[in-house]
Amino acid sequence: MPNTPERPRRISVDDEGPLLVEGPVEVTCADGRVAVSNRFVVAICTCRRSRMYPWCDTSHRHRTSRDTDGPAPGPR
Repeated sequence: MPNTPERPRRISVDDEGPLLVEGPVEVTCADGRVAVSNRFVVAICTCRRSRMYPWCDTSHRHRTSRDTDGPAPGPR
């Protein structure tokens, strides 16, 4: 994708999550692979836990015991 001088890209940084980048974006990975997204905002993984790397799939979120013990009890 060509760079255009229309305006700077906005990137939001969150210490506990991904980089949020106004799209469209083209990401060149360390192995040389190029990932492209035409979405208006993309979440770029910074923890490298994502199964969709370089895109974030929320794998960075802390898991609780409730997440691993099965579904939460519903109303009875």
